[in-house]
Amino acid sequence: MPGTVNILIVGVGGQGVLRTSQVLAEVLVRRGHDVKQSEVHGMSQRGGSVVSEVRYGAQVHSPLAPRAAADFILALDPTEARRAAPRLRPGAGRLIDVPDDLMARIPDPRGRNMAALGRLSHCLDDDPDDWHQAIRHRMPPKSIDANIAAFDAGRAHDP
Repeated sequence: MPGTVNILIVGVGGQGVLRTSQVLAEVLVRRGHDVKQSEVHGMSQRGGSVVSEVRYGAQVHSPLAPRAAADFILALDPTEARRAAPRLRPGAGRLIDVPDDLMARIPDPRGRNMAALGRLSHCLDDDPDDWHQAIRHRMPPKSIDANIAAFDAGRAHDP
């Protein structure tokens, strides 16, 4: 993708929105991109809305994308997906969620964020190695295997 790529990750408190954006940003930095990240998580501890923006490209000047410029919205919650939909780039933006048939293959529902990231990664490239390394670096040691399994399940699912 030429220019700056804009990715929004939306969900509610406790779904791992911020951790997901950290993994994504780390992968992009490892690949040599200029990356800017921002987050809004007002009532996240009480299940409120959480939004993280990750922008990358050769040179990114702001952590915030213009209103209708999201190339991808990674939705961890259906209500937040509907709320964020106007931010998609008209005609080209893509909403990525985690359908029920995919969640049925993931033993731990806390893996929704990594399954969603796996689906997104499939749209961005064909090499999962940097993703696995970033998950190992950013996730608590006891959850690494489960998170990599959820990521791989998402990556294998049709995006």
